Amino acid sequence: MAFGRLEKPAGHRPMSDINVTPLVDVMLVLLVIFILAAPLMASRLALELPKTEAAGAPAVDASAAFVALSVDAQGQAYWDDQPIEADALRQRLQATAERDPATELQLRADTAVPYGRVVQLIALAQTAGLSRIGFVADPTAPAPSVPAPAR
Repeated sequence: MAFGRLEKPAGHRPMSDINVTPLVDVMLVLLVIFILAAPLMASRLALELPKTEAAGAPAVDASAAFVALSVDAQGQAYWDDQPIEADALRQRLQATAERDPATELQLRADTAVPYGRVVQLIALAQTAGLSRIGFVADPTAPAPSVPAPAR
C-alpha cells in the first residue's frame, strides 16, 4: 500500500475567460442589417401627395384658371395654339403669374421633344412664379411599350 497525503483533489477551476464568439456573431448580424438598411433610409423622398375623395379620379376644380402651353416635335412653343418666341413666352408667363399665381400651366409636349426642352419650359414657368404645372396626355393613344431594364 502506498501511503501518501490524504488531500482532496482540486477539482475543476472556474473559467475566467469570456467566450466572445456569440458576441462577434451578433455584432456581424447587426452590421449586415445596418449596411442593408442605410441606403434605404437615405434615399427616401418627402412627398406630399394630393388627396382626393374619389379613388380613381382626381378632383377637378372647374373655376380654376389655366393656360395651355404646347411644344411640337421641333421644340417650338405654342401659347394657346399660337406660336410664341422665348422672350414673349417669358413675358406672358410673368404677366400670368402677376395676375394670379395659382394659375395652372397645362403643358402638352410631343413624344419626340427632348426632355431637356421640357425642363427648360418648366424652369421658365417656375422662374416667372407659376408653381402649378400639369402634364397633359392623350387618353385615347395606346400606352407605349417600355423596354425591360438590362441586367
